[in-house]
Amino acid sequence: MTNELSNAAGASQQGPAASSFSADTPPRTTAGGDVLVLLLIDVAPAARLWGYGRFVAGTTPALGEPGARFAKQLGTGYEGGFGLRPSATRQGLFVLFEDEAAADAFIGRSELVQTYRRNARELCIVKARPYSARGSWDGQKLRVGSPAPVDGPVAALTRASIRPSQAHRFWPNAGPSQDSLERAAGCRLAVGLGEAPFLRQATFSVWDSVAAMDAYARTGAHQRAIVASRDFFSESMFVRFVPLSIEGVWKGRRYG
Repeated sequence: MTNELSNAAGASQQGPAASSFSADTPPRTTAGGDVLVLLLIDVAPAARLWGYGRFVAGTTPALGEPGARFAKQLGTGYEGGFGLRPSATRQGLFVLFEDEAAADAFIGRSELVQTYRRNARELCIVKARPYSARGSWDGQKLRVGSPAPVDGPVAALTRASIRPSQAHRFWPNAGPSQDSLERAAGCRLAVGLGEAPFLRQATFSVWDSVAAMDAYARTGAHQRAIVASRDFFSESMFVRFVPLSIEGVWKGRRYG
């Protein structure tokens, strides 16, 4: 569900792509605004029941964390991809915090995160601050707290509630665009996420630069999906982030 990837990104900017998200090369940011923590997990075979239990518990544990103001427990497509077939082991936890200090405390000291670590075959944790946002998610809007990046990596979130009457038209058009995302030049990470099968979908991706993200957004498959989807959504949100850190492993690739 990658529609309108470039609409909130601003003008294309050239610059060297960062080789890692380490503290040695911090992105240029300003204080204020929401901070996202996204946990991507591939649940270990021995922890399958724990993994299924995440959906039973929902967002209650995350919203009990200090500074958390919005959360979503999310499934993924098969193997973390974008198709209609769900994954039995891969899932995501999306949490917005009021500030970076609360996000750091969650990552470093939360028992919930430690439980994820203990039950993971793979775990990747993304921390990012939005620099452009439009639309809403269940009525919630993100508070922007960073300027557009001068150079280095960027991340993008697109999510939508698909009108039930339009789902049969949306998915055939979404497929080519989504399949091309992971193979796009400059894409470091891409994952398809969803709240509900078929109807409430999201895509999160990390790019070497704004220029790389914009170049993908202009490709034929993506443009066809944009044109085809204008009447598909009852609610949508498009957000661009400055990544503050990425650490862990996702789909065999190590970050950080």
